[in-house]
Amino acid sequence: MRHTFVLLLAATVCFGCKSTVPDKPAAVQTPVEKHGQLSIVGTHLVDQNGKAVQLRGMSFFWSQWQGSFYNPTTVKWLKDDWQNTVVRAAIGVDMGGYLKNPEAEKQKVITVVEAAIKEGIYVIIDWHDHEAHKHTEQAKAFFSEMAQRFGEYPNVIYEPFNEPLEDADWATQIKPYHETIIQEIRKHDPDNVIVCGTRMWSQRVDEAAENPINARNIAYTLHYYAATHKQELRNIAAKAIAKGAPLFVTEFGTCAADGNGKVDEAESIAWWAFLDEHQISWCNWSVANKDEAASALKPGINAPGQWAEANISASGQLVRQQLLEKAKQEKTQP
Repeated sequence: MRHTFVLLLAATVCFGCKSTVPDKPAAVQTPVEKHGQLSIVGTHLVDQNGKAVQLRGMSFFWSQWQGSFYNPTTVKWLKDDWQNTVVRAAIGVDMGGYLKNPEAEKQKVITVVEAAIKEGIYVIIDWHDHEAHKHTEQAKAFFSEMAQRFGEYPNVIYEPFNEPLEDADWATQIKPYHETIIQEIRKHDPDNVIVCGTRMWSQRVDEAAENPINARNIAYTLHYYAATHKQELRNIAAKAIAKGAPLFVTEFGTCAADGNGKVDEAESIAWWAFLDEHQISWCNWSVANKDEAASALKPGINAPGQWAEANISASGQLVRQQLLEKAKQEKTQP
């Protein structure tokens, strides 16, 4: 009888546990836990399972002028509140940037990259330079160090040349520069994606498609500002894609190309539809409080996060809404 009583008691306790203790919720995966190592297959950025992935997020402003936002709190806020899956650290090169203060500017990028790795999102290391082919040795040293420091992490994407100018030549200047930097990166990081800038402020992706770089995991940079660059540039992008060029919009604005004017909501929506159609990843310009339309924050807002709606500019509100809507949609997909 004693043994029977113990068994009955055990069964009663176990039954009670099942009815009152909820199941432990499954841990939410970070973007990097979900997608892992990225690569380029055909015209698509794909994840560790070979599935096309579209990253979305914000670009920081030139590091020498808006460096106060280059901190872990901002990165975490962009991930949690704005649902960024990627951020872009734009190291300013000339005009008082890396060429003048290499250690200070480099440390800002390192801080953002380390924060992105901690938060489990992707991060673009952007050599933010309009004449990078004139600073090849400095770029080689910088990307060699970044690749040695961060090449083991799948979070990292490299962008060696932000926006080549209109008078730079793809075949004789821009492409050879990229090939030199790619070779330097690949000494230490054989896998992570490299996004290569194109002529005319990274608009002439069709020229890169005609004369592509012969290397693995390479995409080409497409930049646009919605109030200035419209269907004509989308046609150029479509032509490049048709020729097999994978594109990545590492920078775009909702306003005019000079960073000002009104936010063009209609053209911004048209561009997002085009990017969604072709599964092209994007970063919006920019996390800044500069008094211009492209800034995500209003002038005088210096907080690294906890931004109320009243702190966010018209552009910032439009982009954040798009980020939240797309994040919600992706959560419902298998």
